[in-house]
Amino acid sequence: MKKFIFDVDGTITPSRKKIVHEFWSFFLIFCRNNDVYLVTGSDREKTVEQVGLDIFYTAKRVYNCSGSDAYEKDQNVYRDDWELPKDVDMHLNDELVFSDFPLRNGNHIERRPGGVNFSILGRDSNPMKGRKEYISWDKINGERDYIARRLLYNFPDLTVALGGQTGIDIGPKGADKSQILRDFSKDDEIHFFGDRIEKGGNDHTLAMAIVDNRMGTAYNVEDWRETRTILEGFQH
Repeated sequence: MKKFIFDVDGTITPSRKKIVHEFWSFFLIFCRNNDVYLVTGSDREKTVEQVGLDIFYTAKRVYNCSGSDAYEKDQNVYRDDWELPKDVDMHLNDELVFSDFPLRNGNHIERRPGGVNFSILGRDSNPMKGRKEYISWDKINGERDYIARRLLYNFPDLTVALGGQTGIDIGPKGADKSQILRDFSKDDEIHFFGDRIEKGGNDHTLAMAIVDNRMGTAYNVEDWRETRTILEGFQH
């Protein structure tokens, strides 16, 4: 049986924004006619804000926090709790001190079920403030990749991956998106769509697990437009 798994941010919605209406109507119909699952590093509140309640309820299951907090319709199926170790917390605060990026924008450590998201830029009531500047900065300086590698070197028991365009997802080893495959079988034909499938991206482990175990196909997409183009091929 075909099962479709989608990352959210950058795959079916613009980064950190709500789903575009012209794609929303198409994707909602697709959800009603197919077995659709969502997996995202964000929490339930942010996911609902981005995709809307109709899609959230219509999907077979929504895996928030990289699979550590799962919902069917609006019922919590399971939740894995994890406390950020104090030495990791101190290390992240040191990264803030030593970063040369000049802008700061609210909370830098967002605690979620099963992990945290760390951002040098930070998050406040205006999530777009400073984003373009940091994205450009990070492309030139590779700051997030450097921080991620340093975290893994100092704390090998962590799972660390670049999440979205400004953050880093951090959790216990194994708490990445690939953990959701415990709910699927090798008889399933999985089609996974993500925008961060490259090594170090937070879609990478799930994509590689699907391909390596011959469970299906992984599509590395640029945005929701490319996702739609590929999905239209399944309707013919």
